[in-house]
Amino acid sequence: MTKLILASKSKVRKEILDKYDIPSQVKVSNLDETAVKQSLLKENASPEVISKNLAELKANKVSHNNESYLVLGADSVIDIDGELISKPENRDEAFIILKKLNGKKHLLISSVCISKNGNMIWNYTDKAELTMKNMSDDELKLYLSKISDEDLFAYNVYQIEGEGRSLFKKIKGNENTIMGLPVEKIKDYLKNYE
Repeated sequence: MTKLILASKSKVRKEILDKYDIPSQVKVSNLDETAVKQSLLKENASPEVISKNLAELKANKVSHNNESYLVLGADSVIDIDGELISKPENRDEAFIILKKLNGKKHLLISSVCISKNGNMIWNYTDKAELTMKNMSDDELKLYLSKISDEDLFAYNVYQIEGEGRSLFKKIKGNENTIMGLPVEKIKDYLKNYE
């Protein structure tokens, strides 16, 4: 199979690749995501465009130094009524994000990009629609108390594969997309690439 590098520090993304028998090694891009997001937001870019750009920039950055490999970049964002919700920087921010999503429908957008020799050769974006239950402040705080700092700050504010499922009354979309990696499409691409 083609040599693949995952340009992400997400343990969940690596686990998904492993589960689907896609051999990969991890090399983190260390891209300044905040600066990229701020720049794109100034240009009124949509959450989907921001997700696509971040996935591509991560893949291209790692790909420049690893020319014999395909490099997979990925990014996920939350879109609530056109507003971009980013990963929380601290527990107070996480609580504010949950309050904003509370009782409402939002989109989780996951974009992936494969680069070779520093250039994108394929990309894909998928969306899932999630409707959060109406929860009290105490219920939200209880949820946050069950999540480790590492998980809370590494991913979006909920982990659908764990405690996060309890936050939602309705989930429409692919579970791998919600976890940050629409792996079936990646697998299809790699099969055709060889």
